[in-house]
Amino acid sequence: MFGLGNSKYAPGTVASFVTCLIYIYFYIHQVNILILLFVVIFIFIFSVYSIEIFQSSFKKIDAKEIVIDEFIGQSIPALTIYNLVEKNNLNHLIFFTFISFILFRFFDILKPYPINKIDKLMKNGLGVVLDDILAGVYTAVILLTVILFINYA
Repeated sequence: MFGLGNSKYAPGTVASFVTCLIYIYFYIHQVNILILLFVVIFIFIFSVYSIEIFQSSFKKIDAKEIVIDEFIGQSIPALTIYNLVEKNNLNHLIFFTFISFILFRFFDILKPYPINKIDKLMKNGLGVVLDDILAGVYTAVILLTVILFINYA
């Protein structure tokens, strides 16, 4: 992610935060969600392949310098709320994006089941990305629950 993995402090958190800013920018400019979805899918495929190819360049397979997995994982809740937040309501988008950032980091750091199993057992490019995808799915499910509760309360 353009060198964010070289951040001295919490590179994964920095990458997740920058990802949130990117999606806020996309929302402001009303980028079509299908375009964003195809880009994330392409980045996912490219990342798994690249991590496999360059794994010998790092001390371990899930090195802290590799943060593209945070981008992919954080993209899941970002894309989930992208069209759920009413158009031209930047305040709501920022609020839910902030909540998604906190939740994603929570799940990515604590690694509840089955994220912890994937992190331990899958020592390949797919494993590096898949644990963040699951953290993103957990985050998206909680966000959807909160949004539905707010809309129906």
